[in-house]
Amino acid sequence: MRWILFVAIYLFINVYAFQAIRTLSKNYWLIVPYLIISLAILGYFIFQWTQPNPDGGFNGGRGYSLGFVLAFMAANIILTLFMFGEDLFRMSLGVYNKIIPSSAEDFSLPSRRRFLSQLALGIATIPFASLLYGMYQGKYNYKVLKYTLFFEDLPSSFDGYRITQISDIHSGSFDNQKKIAYAIDLINEQASDSVLFTGDLVNNLAAEMDPWTSTFSKIKAKDGVFSILGNHDYGDYVAWENDEAKRANLEDLKNVHSKMGWDLLLNEHRFIEKNGERVAFVGVENWGSGGFKKDGDLDKAGNGLKPEDFKVLLSHDPSYWQEKIKNDPNNYQLTLSGHTHGMQFGIEIPGWFKWSPVQYRYENWAGIYEEFGRYINVNRGFGYLAYPGRVGIWPEISVIELKRGPKTA
Repeated sequence: MRWILFVAIYLFINVYAFQAIRTLSKNYWLIVPYLIISLAILGYFIFQWTQPNPDGGFNGGRGYSLGFVLAFMAANIILTLFMFGEDLFRMSLGVYNKIIPSSAEDFSLPSRRRFLSQLALGIATIPFASLLYGMYQGKYNYKVLKYTLFFEDLPSSFDGYRITQISDIHSGSFDNQKKIAYAIDLINEQASDSVLFTGDLVNNLAAEMDPWTSTFSKIKAKDGVFSILGNHDYGDYVAWENDEAKRANLEDLKNVHSKMGWDLLLNEHRFIEKNGERVAFVGVENWGSGGFKKDGDLDKAGNGLKPEDFKVLLSHDPSYWQEKIKNDPNNYQLTLSGHTHGMQFGIEIPGWFKWSPVQYRYENWAGIYEEFGRYINVNRGFGYLAYPGRVGIWPEISVIELKRGPKTA
């Protein structure tokens, strides 16, 4: 039933949008390719999404079929809105001409306006081209975003300490070894004291890391690489044969962290010491609002820590910050999260404006936020999921420098 509804909506929008093309030209060689492309995209999508999908992923043709449908539908929805709006005007004018005595006796609709169709097509090409660009270029358009944060209680030995944060790798989606190798070099070029990874190494299966383990093992930092699990790492989105297979997959994934030399924090903490002073890296398992897994235990992870200890907390889902972390009496000065991906779609003008539909779901969805003198950075993600691309919200490598001193304006 869902497929029938989807196909009906898809065809309705395409047929309606097609009116814009017919208004511009009756040329057979323009009309036929449009119809062929429309049906080909629909057929490819149905084929990919009706195939068995034991790993529950969006990689390969499955992801690209979704991307093509999104691009084509986005353009056609804009065309449909223009055509429907024009039809309302034409219908109103036709009714007016019918009921006004001085008007023509017979009801008639004004013809479509060529200019409006040209305008609609021009605007429709923007999301269409953007979504295609996002699939082939945007998803590997890595950006290094640098922040400096001031803390009065930062130990003096850590003044100027640099952290590189990455998040949401989703290795099962990757399809370009060279681009990923470039991003790893970019991470190492930051020469940070530590690298912190905030979850979602894979889409679902530990085996997704098999082609990438050696590549990500090249990430190095003086004080090490620390990591946590994200919601996708637990294998919750796969129909497992039994619970034992699911548990084995999670253990395999934990071993991947170890093989890469990453210190996986499972509701626990580690200390970094310099000149007799120390900073705690605290890592919780995933805790997410709504239906997401809630294995994160902040009290357990911070057991033995004091409010005056300086702490950097790794928590995959930023909703945990709103739920508990920002108000916790143990005083978590800086939290690092990911999870939202910035929805992989939005508009950003650095330092002035940012918007994404995901902001209506998450209060903290991209960048630095501060409440009660405590900070959270929500990383926009390293990889991508489902839609195989990014538009406006580019893959991010965060570099955070910790400074001792009063907060600047």
